[in-house]
Amino acid sequence: MSSFYDEVEIEDMEFDEETQVYHYPCPCGDRFEIPIEDLRNGEDVGKCPSCSLLLKIIYDPDEFMDDDDDEGVIELGTTIVVV
Repeated sequence: MSSFYDEVEIEDMEFDEETQVYHYPCPCGDRFEIPIEDLRNGEDVGKCPSCSLLLKIIYDPDEFMDDDDDEGVIELGTTIVVV
């Protein structure tokens, strides 16, 4: 089990559209970061690249589901057919 510096809601973090990474200020002067891909994979730990502190990120994993998860599924009216 990891020891976290703090817990932060995803809404309180800044999102960099270009790098697809969420950031939050770290007390060391750098920033905690977590890529959106990690959130899609169920990760909830932001790491600071300059120190050993970890940040627990509170978020709803369903909001980060990748649209590609529906690949191979065809919706016909109210019936879903998996191919």
